[in-house]
Amino acid sequence: MTRTLLAIGAHYDDCPFGIPGTLLRAVQKHQRVVILSLIGDYSNWPPVRGREQGLLDLSKQLAAERGMEMRFLPFKSMGFEPTLATKRAVAEVVADVKPDTAFMLWPRDRHADHEAASAICHAALSQPARLLGRDEVRSPSRVYWYDNGPGHTIGFEPDTYVDVSSEWPAASEWLGRLMAFVRKEEYDPAKNDAAMDTKTVLSRYRGLACGAKYAEALKSVRSVITSDL
Repeated sequence: MTRTLLAIGAHYDDCPFGIPGTLLRAVQKHQRVVILSLIGDYSNWPPVRGREQGLLDLSKQLAAERGMEMRFLPFKSMGFEPTLATKRAVAEVVADVKPDTAFMLWPRDRHADHEAASAICHAALSQPARLLGRDEVRSPSRVYWYDNGPGHTIGFEPDTYVDVSSEWPAASEWLGRLMAFVRKEEYDPAKNDAAMDTKTVLSRYRGLACGAKYAEALKSVRSVITSDL
């Protein structure tokens, strides 16, 4: 059976920055990949004001070109918090997508949107049936927190690494195209911006920790028993 993966972030770029290689690997393994961004209204974000729909359209287009689906909830930056309504909104996506594996932001972060999204997702992924009052809704069997970079994530100690060396060029291009749109520039593969440079350094660092050229780091929400050793 085809496995389904659900990756959740607060912003349009959280998953393309945090775990792009992991998502690309899942597609190569013929898994269904759905990305959810809680913030779908960017009208209060100056870099794309007046181009908000273009950012959503491009995000969905780039995901689709890579074999993934991207969805947005209607919240604005700093316009949501862990309430019953927001938890249910994410739980509805969990019920619809039926993920086997899910990813969410690490809970300690310098960005309030990230911390709020993590708390909301933790509840929605762990107790979707209780939130929705539907006993048939199941939690994913594996849930991971992901690292979103030194500028945001605080106190993250991974227990799982994904070798994304083969996926690195495609992952870098994905992020680069998003950043170029925000800067109002044409994408130039020879020109990196701060986000791409940060992701490159972070992925090399994670790779050095596990013996890969480039890697992404995760921490399992629940302890996992393995027979691979």
